[in-house]
Amino acid sequence: MSYVPTEDLLKGRVIVVTGAGDGIGRVAARTFAQHGASVVLVGRTRSKLESINDEIKQFGSTSPLIVPVDLARFDDSSSTDLQNGIRDVFGHLDGLLHNASILGPKVPIENYPYQDWQQVFQVNVHAQFLVTQSLLPLLRQSDDASVILTSSGVGRRGRAFWGAYSASKFATESLMEVLADELSSEKNIRVNSLNPGGTRTTMRARAYPEEDPATLPTPEEHMPLYLYLMGPDSRGTTGQKFDVISWNLP
Repeated sequence: MSYVPTEDLLKGRVIVVTGAGDGIGRVAARTFAQHGASVVLVGRTRSKLESINDEIKQFGSTSPLIVPVDLARFDDSSSTDLQNGIRDVFGHLDGLLHNASILGPKVPIENYPYQDWQQVFQVNVHAQFLVTQSLLPLLRQSDDASVILTSSGVGRRGRAFWGAYSASKFATESLMEVLADELSSEKNIRVNSLNPGGTRTTMRARAYPEEDPATLPTPEEHMPLYLYLMGPDSRGTTGQKFDVISWNLP
């Protein structure tokens, strides 16, 4: 049975999407807006954010908020600015999709450059922690808030040469479990992880340069699960690890 969301599934909701300029993040931001959400577009490249912003404005009844930020340099000051900006514009927050990640080099641990290791963890884990921490007060003001952390198959089972990316996704899964457990008594916030699997994106092409992208699903094909987890139909579902490829309606 496939999930068919209503057109106004996310009406009135405010949702942050990191990595909103490209790939899955871009499609998710557009899809959330198409279903009524006001979207906060977080990404490194302003021109890409402006492009998806213009795209959303052409069809949507809501206006996105653009937040250009380099997660490789994200710190306490950045997180405070993000929280204040969203509070000033919207006053609350209903959803947070952690989509931004970097791959890092695919080399053996023995040869892995420490600087690259640090950068992957900064973007994939440390910035994710800071963003979550800073936005929790706004999420608590929602009647029905959802946090989605993006995982990977190599975050469930380690694989040779995936180095910091794999380790960072294990950390992402742990962060999800810890946060979900800490918030288990707060019935208005749920926290889950989502593994999109192989998807036709630029990152996937860098990781598998010999692969034919036409054999992979597009980000658009994954959106039913993203909508389910971000919308009210998943209320009460928390601390779970979802895989797009094996997902079925509960």
